[in-house]
Amino acid sequence: MFARVTRYEGSPSELEAGTKLIKETIAPAAKRLQGFKGGYWLVDRATGKGFSVTLFESESALHATEDDAAQLRSRASSIVKITAVERYEVVAEAHVEELAPTR
Repeated sequence: MFARVTRYEGSPSELEAGTKLIKETIAPAAKRLQGFKGGYWLVDRATGKGFSVTLFESESALHATEDDAAQLRSRASSIVKITAVERYEVVAEAHVEELAPTR
């Protein structure tokens, strides 16, 4: 699995507009990308800084979505400044297993 990490910053006063854009436009569009496995969009409400981590099934899937991702970043640039875009291989992951209810 591979990840694209996008760092951004904006005015805390624009946070609601940015959150709305992520929830209504960016995240739904990301779900439609070929090979997309999941994503997280994080923000520090006090500073307006944040980052996203989008996960893809393979390095080729990550690279195949570069143009689409650039278009999504362009849409977001009306509200936030994109400060970095980095790509990583995911080498491990951990999840809490859902426990069966106890009697």
